[in-house]
Amino acid sequence: MPARRNSVRCFLVTAVLFGSGAALAADPSGPSFSCAGVGPGSIEQMVCTDPALSALDRKLAGVYGAAAAKAVNERPPVLKAEQRGWIKGRNDCWKADDRRACVEEQYRLRIAELQAKHRLVPAIGPVRFACDGKAANALTASFFETDPPTMIAERGDEVSLMVGQPAASGARYQGRNESFWEHQGEARVTWGYGASEMTCRKAP
Repeated sequence: MPARRNSVRCFLVTAVLFGSGAALAADPSGPSFSCAGVGPGSIEQMVCTDPALSALDRKLAGVYGAAAAKAVNERPPVLKAEQRGWIKGRNDCWKADDRRACVEEQYRLRIAELQAKHRLVPAIGPVRFACDGKAANALTASFFETDPPTMIAERGDEVSLMVGQPAASGARYQGRNESFWEHQGEARVTWGYGASEMTCRKAP
């Protein structure tokens, strides 16, 4: 009986994290959550009725499961809280001019973020960069084959996840308050809000 209780508890936790909190969908072509009882006009209803968004939801559920397996001993546990925050952000897409595009982008970015943070896809690196000739400005970067491309940069005890951006040349990434643009062996980096741009080169 204890084992059965644990299975049921695990089932319900997963349902809460994906969608409205209802039981998981039995329909393999639908999203990872049950569409029974979703509100009319809600973001959940949009996901339920759009095959491409449903597929993204199922993909996210699989990626989240793989990330959770790696983060099982994480202290403090943050993955579940982050996922609840992401669901709230996805549902806020009802405010967007193009709701569907907003929802799709939210899914793609969350999938890429989990894949990079938990090293679920191939990566290049870590690559060390020397910036402005100062040891304190040294930067270490890992580049992940996600969609969209992502990188994780570390500087001292600070870490930034950056997402690939369109660029006429080179590779450009943007984080919350950080940016990275590498072109012909040289990288232009800003680190922190209002910070001056640094010139960085790969360290030997």
